[in-house]
Amino acid sequence: MADQVAHQHVRDVVIQQWHSYTSRYYSNEYLIARKFSARYSRQREVDMIRGIKFVGVPVRDQNVALKFYTEALGMKVMTDQPFTPQQRWIELKFPGADTGVTLFTPPGQEDRVGQFQSISFWCDDVFAEADALKRKGVKFTKEPATESWGTAAVFCDPDGNQFVLSSRK
Repeated sequence: MADQVAHQHVRDVVIQQWHSYTSRYYSNEYLIARKFSARYSRQREVDMIRGIKFVGVPVRDQNVALKFYTEALGMKVMTDQPFTPQQRWIELKFPGADTGVTLFTPPGQEDRVGQFQSISFWCDDVFAEADALKRKGVKFTKEPATESWGTAAVFCDPDGNQFVLSSRK
């Protein structure tokens, strides 16, 4: 039987994602990329950076932006509270996502509003999602196109910030 099974590299197989020394979860991608072996103790990595919590999107009017990101894009409010006399701290996430977006413009960074933002949102079907977003009034500066590396489009928020909408891979 063994000679009938295709050979696999053992380094690409993850048996247990929870480690007994920590209460942290390690994704398959993370473990494979780090080439962890079963004997490796992650205890020394407790304080390592684990991911990106949120990215900031500079906006002019937080109320207009909040309506767009929740109603058009489908994000959920995680935090909306006073932050400075001029702005609130608004943190949003897509259901089930690890990384969120903050609708906040740091003082002195107002010139970043309306620029291309180095943020790429992903979906399963860029063409279908672009059509759905257009029906909600979202403007696209680049229509969906399939390239050798994946499918992508570029859309704008009400402030003119531009974002990529892409396939996962």
